[in-house]
Formats: sequence, C-alpha cells, structure tokens
Amino acid sequence: MDIGILKESDSRDKRVAVTPKVVSKIFKLGYNVLVEEGLGSDASFYDNEYADAGAIISDTNKVWSCDIVLKINKPNLDEVNKLSKNQTLLSFFTPSIHSELLKKCAKDNVNVLSMDSVPRISRAQKMDALSSMANIAGSRAVIEAAHAFGRFFGGQITAAGKIAPANVLIIGAGVAGLSAIGTATSLGAIVRAFDTRPEVKEQVESLGGEFLTVNLDEDGSSSDGYARVMSKEFIEAEMSLFKNQCKDVDIIITTALIPGKEAPKLITKEMVSLMKPGSVIVDLASQQGGNCELCKPDEVFEYNGIKIIGYTDLPSRLPSQSSELYANNLYHILDELTPNNDGVIDINMEDDVIRGMTIIKNGEITYPPPKIQVSATPKKKDTKPELTKPVQEKKHSYIPGLIAISSLFLVGAFAPESFMNHFTVFVLSCFIGYMVIWNVTASLHTPLMSVTNAVSSIIIIGALTQISSTDLLSLIFSGLAIFIASINIFGGFAVTKRMLGMFKK
Repeated sequence: MDIGILKESDSRDKRVAVTPKVVSKIFKLGYNVLVEEGLGSDASFYDNEYADAGAIISDTNKVWSCDIVLKINKPNLDEVNKLSKNQTLLSFFTPSIHSELLKKCAKDNVNVLSMDSVPRISRAQKMDALSSMANIAGSRAVIEAAHAFGRFFGGQITAAGKIAPANVLIIGAGVAGLSAIGTATSLGAIVRAFDTRPEVKEQVESLGGEFLTVNLDEDGSSSDGYARVMSKEFIEAEMSLFKNQCKDVDIIITTALIPGKEAPKLITKEMVSLMKPGSVIVDLASQQGGNCELCKPDEVFEYNGIKIIGYTDLPSRLPSQSSELYANNLYHILDELTPNNDGVIDINMEDDVIRGMTIIKNGEITYPPPKIQVSATPKKKDTKPELTKPVQEKKHSYIPGLIAISSLFLVGAFAPESFMNHFTVFVLSCFIGYMVIWNVTASLHTPLMSVTNAVSSIIIIGALTQISSTDLLSLIFSGLAIFIASINIFGGFAVTKRMLGMFKK
C-alpha cells in the first residue's frame, strides 16, 4: 500500500505528520511513502531529506490518490470530497464536536481513524498524540508568558537591588499542566498548582510546585483518564481559592479541558480585575471557549494592564519538536495496524486501541466506541475499629544484670592489675568509638559511606599509635592497616562527591 503525507490546509500550522527519520521506519513496515512537495519546509524538514530517506516527492493529487493519507488537523470540506474508494485517513478529528463532518466522511469504503480518540491506557501511551501535543503546549505556554511578562521569572540579588521571583499559578495538572510546572520551576519561578484529582499531588511536588487544595473531601478522578465534573460545593470552593490566588500571583496558566466538551469558566472578569497590572494569563483551553471569561481565541487581549493570551497553535510554534513527536505516534499506530509488516493495513476492531480510534469503518460510522475503564480509583476502605488485646505488663528480670555485675566484681578481685588497665581502656575505647562513628552526619541518604569512613579513621589512629613499635610484625601490620584504610577513606570521599554531583543541576 502507498502512504501519502500532506501539507496542512491551515497555513498557520507549520507541523508535518511524518519526519524524514520516521519515513525510513515506515518502509520497514512494507509501505511506499509519497510526500507532497515542500511538505516540511516550515519545520526545517526539506524535500532532499525525505528523498534520501526513500520517500517519493509528488504533487498534491498523487498524494491524495494513496491508499492511506496521513494528516495532523481534521480535513476541511474540500479534502473530504477527495476521499473515496478504500482510502484510510489518519488525523485529529474530534468526532464528538464535528458530527456533521463525520457524516460527510462516511462514504464508499472510507476508513477514518481519529488521533485524539486514542484511549488512555498504558499500552496506548506511545500512540497518544493528544498527550504529546499537550506536553509541548504546556511548555510553550510558559515561554509565551515569559515573553509577555515584564520581569524575570527567577529571583536575583544584584548591586542595583533585589528582584523577587515570579509567582505562577497553574490550573490543571494533567500532561500540559505538569509540563508547564517543570518549565516554570526551571526558570526560577515560584509555582503553585491546582487539580481536582488528589493523586497528582506527588507529581506536582516532585517537579518543585506547591499543590493547592480546598477543604472538601471530593475526588475528581474518573474512569476515562480525564477529570470529572465536580459538585456545586466543590466548584464554589475552588472559585474562592482562585479569587484569592489572583490577588497574589503574576501569571496564571489554565489547562482545564476535556476533549469534546466546552471548557469550564474558571477565571472570571472579577478575578482578572484583582490581578496586578503587568500580569499574564495563558489560556490553553481557548480553542474550546477558554477557561478565562475574557479569553479571545488566537489573540492577545489586554484588560486593565493584564494580558490574556489565547493562542490555539502553541504546538505549531515549536514545529520541529511537535512534528517529531507526532510522527513517532503515527509510526506506532501504523505498526499496530500492520502486524505482519507486509504493507497491508488491518483495522482490527477486536483491539481496544484500534477500536477506540476508528470512527468510520468501510464507510460506516463506528463512533462512539464502547467505553474502556482506563483508570481505576481505589475504593476507600471502611475504617472499622480493630479489636485490641489487653496489653500484659512485662515482667522485668534482674538476673542478667546481677550476673554481669558479679562477673565484673570477680574479674576486678582476682585479675592482675595490668589486665584491668587494659580492660578499662578497651571498654572506654568501645564507648568513644561508638559515639564517634554514629555522630558523623551522613552526606548521602544512606549512612554506609560515612560510617565506613569513620571506622577507617579510627583504624588509622590505632595503627599510628603502633607504627613506632620496635616489633617488626607490629610495624608491618600497622603500615598495612594505614595503607588499606587510607584507600577506603579516599575512595569513600570520591564516591560520595560523585553521587552528590548527580543531584546538582
């Protein structure tokens, strides 16, 4: 079968569906690849690179005649009219919103697979283009905010004065939100994040952010991998939280969005009015109405000195990176569709991933697919009081203590005086050695290295006291002890320094 890769009809989108590196991978699956002339020039992928990878550079009509057509954005009406016979189209589609377009694609023996309908299960992560693009959008949102913001993100102390770090609030800690948190903290900002799903708390904190909560015990997790709609009381509590945060933060990045649904309004006009002049809001849900009440898609709207960024093409602003990730997602899907590596597509409706993506099969609409439970929220266990057995008082035995004291008394009464001197020194040295070793502060999480270094140090001190002896045997063993212990100490410090270096930026 022939695979055709098309330019995007939206001139603003600079991404490409397949990069030259992925073309060579697709060949191994048994397909021929035709590329529209000038496909990747805006993303720094040129025709000669595609040709070197084995692709055939063709005009638009030849590409549209291929058995399989790969795109990024949903087809427009002109492109839908070009689909015919047994062709298969892979692209973003959002069938829940574009139902009329879906009906027009249902003709002949056409197959349509929607890239944004990949179920969120572990096996499908490598095919999840929606997450790949969200990852880039989250990072790019911080860069856009930094560009519009009038100050540094990180704090500084200079001769001219002290610069406070920027305070950033990120609403929604999904893929885009976590990417934004990582980018903002790396730039030195103080980051706070909110999400209705409590299980993301650890992920937020691991990236250096502070997780904000409301005083209501309600979980926003759902079985489809996205956050669910919360109760009225929870929404009121979170809106109150956002209102208080607006008075303090400099930048807000909103990512609350469920594919196929209108974006919830989380930042009202009143909240925007509370923000300081020069503040920035980046709304990643602008394509579906926006989380901010004042957001305007594809515009930078200024209200009372606050900039509200509503770009809908954030992944396209990093075209090379976006194209590479999307192309890898497409390759993994093609690999799943070609189990025999014979260049023949097999839309297996028994496969959960392929079934979830397939919205039209042989000209018939198959959307929506049967639901798959992709994330299970652990049920709360009933906390029943445990029956406790009455604690019996332990009977203390004084016999071992009496035996120890009696033994010491007998040793002191009958042993020679020289033995008692050596015995006293031995007991004191054991006590001092124990106190010295276990009071050493460990540089690493484990005290193993610091304890062994302390033991080796005590060995060296003991050997140094004996090395001046006239006895040849004592001299040899003392020198050997000093040599081996020194290797252990220097090696311990070298390993410790190297391990600590792994945790430094």
